Amino acid sequence: MLKIIYLGTPDFAVPCLEALINESDFQVLAVVAQPDRPKGRGNKLMPPPTKVLAQAHGIPVLQPEKLAKAPDVVQAMRELKPDILAMVAFGQILKKEVLTLAPMGVVNVHGSLLPKLRGAAPINWSIINGDTVTGVTTMFTELGVDTGPMLLKAEIPIHSQMTAEELSREMSQVGAALLVKTLKGLVNGEVEAVRQNDAEATFAPILTKEMGKLDFNKSAQALHNLVRGLSPWPSTYTTFRKKGLKVLKCTPAANGERLQPGTLVQDGTRLLVACGDGCQRLELLVVQPESRSAMEVKAFLAGAREAIISGEEQLG
Repeated sequence: MLKIIYLGTPDFAVPCLEALINESDFQVLAVVAQPDRPKGRGNKLMPPPTKVLAQAHGIPVLQPEKLAKAPDVVQAMRELKPDILAMVAFGQILKKEVLTLAPMGVVNVHGSLLPKLRGAAPINWSIINGDTVTGVTTMFTELGVDTGPMLLKAEIPIHSQMTAEELSREMSQVGAALLVKTLKGLVNGEVEAVRQNDAEATFAPILTKEMGKLDFNKSAQALHNLVRGLSPWPSTYTTFRKKGLKVLKCTPAANGERLQPGTLVQDGTRLLVACGDGCQRLELLVVQPESRSAMEVKAFLAGAREAIISGEEQLG
């Protein structure tokens, strides 16, 4: 029986935890997650998704604000005598005392094909970069950020309209199966660690709201990738008639006559933006005007107080 302490917090970490709970050869001793956070209009404290699942199965939950500054929690983990720690989207960097707590170390599920896209937001950056294939890597966690030895990998195709949210859901399911396979392989000796080639490493830094500002001097494809990659957070935005306008869904369209990037072109119920070299077009599909709900472009055009002056009005 492999005794496991699980470290993970958001929805992405739920399928992996569920897979471990459902394995008869595994025993999840405890779940370590971020503290409950206020959510919604009432700012009511809400438990993280992994806590909800753990409590439904009678598994103890530990919720340190900072594990590195919670020696009592680390001691409680140590007293459980786990064989291994499994970590998925925990959201905190582990110190040496946690990394060495279990004899088999810490196995992490990372959302890229390492050493590509080390860092906080690999799922988003794989789409922003225009990748057509990404994947999941299981690895041993070390003191460096995603630098530890790799265990197993699974590839995932990225289709042309896939958003970061959609890719995250698929990756969480693939990651769950890969984590189970990895842990079983470590137990029976069929999985061996392989060092990463640091020379091939690329990085996926944390996302910021400022990244979402659309620059229509870029190509239509690059903007489409950015919109998909920053969905649902922080999302992308521009301005229309001096008010904020979020672009939630779009697609590259056929080229047209040369116009200044950012220029709007209305074609019936379609709304396109000139970008790149001025000939390229990005078709807006779903937008969210300032202080209003998200809507399809057809509704946006119908609700405009004044007609869009095709080829003259600008975004941004």
